[in-house]
Amino acid sequence: MSSPYDRLKDGQRWMWSLGDYARLAEVLEPHAEALAGACDIRPGMKVLDVAAGNGNFALAAARRGAAVTATDLTPQMVELGRKRSAKAGATITWSEADAEELPFDDGAFDVVASVFGAMFAPRPQLVAAEMFRVITPGGLVAMANYSPGGFLGRLSELIASFSAHPAFELPSPFAWGDEGELRRRFAEFASSIDVTHRTLFFESESPEVFLDFWEKTNAPQAALRAMQPPETYAKVLAAERQLVDELNESRDRRVRLSSPYILVLARKP
Repeated sequence: MSSPYDRLKDGQRWMWSLGDYARLAEVLEPHAEALAGACDIRPGMKVLDVAAGNGNFALAAARRGAAVTATDLTPQMVELGRKRSAKAGATITWSEADAEELPFDDGAFDVVASVFGAMFAPRPQLVAAEMFRVITPGGLVAMANYSPGGFLGRLSELIASFSAHPAFELPSPFAWGDEGELRRRFAEFASSIDVTHRTLFFESESPEVFLDFWEKTNAPQAALRAMQPPETYAKVLAAERQLVDELNESRDRRVRLSSPYILVLARKP
């Protein structure tokens, strides 16, 4: 019999298969590059990208000469990643895998990383334990995690307000971007934890163009659109436009929205 978490993850596989993720990944790619640079990845290192999406970090590691494995819970993401890797001429081993139950031996990798990915798994302590389990002693766990607040944090709250409540309480994915909470989750596993606070920006020529981009690329919003009647979804769009107007940092008709995140480097003893 399937558990509530199994059913939740089936829903996540469906949700993350929606929308044009590749377009959103282009916006996020510089932050994956930043994390790869901070990891000091060198030729010959064994690197695992967890909840890899279509491979931003995996490709950054491969370009630095690492032997790279990339995983994602969603089959659609794995397929996108394989195609993108082949097009780039990169040798990356792709497979479906759950961040809470990684199918690898203890100490199999030198670096285990996740860029805005593993933070969406429902049980943070399982994710933390698994990421540290599969790295070698002295190895590095690296993450980029959205922090509370900013455009993405506020938008997540907005979408949640229109969504059906889950059958059981789930921690916010954005708690992974709270430095204090991150340190508590990693405390029993890491000998050192370095956290850098950073900001990512979404920019567009107008609110209309940005909202159209977001509707076509954001998986949670696409799922909400599929599940809500048209009149309710119209309210979502109106609330989203209001949020963009409230948070817009541009002084002209353009759009500039910011979201904080943390870049984490944690060393295994």
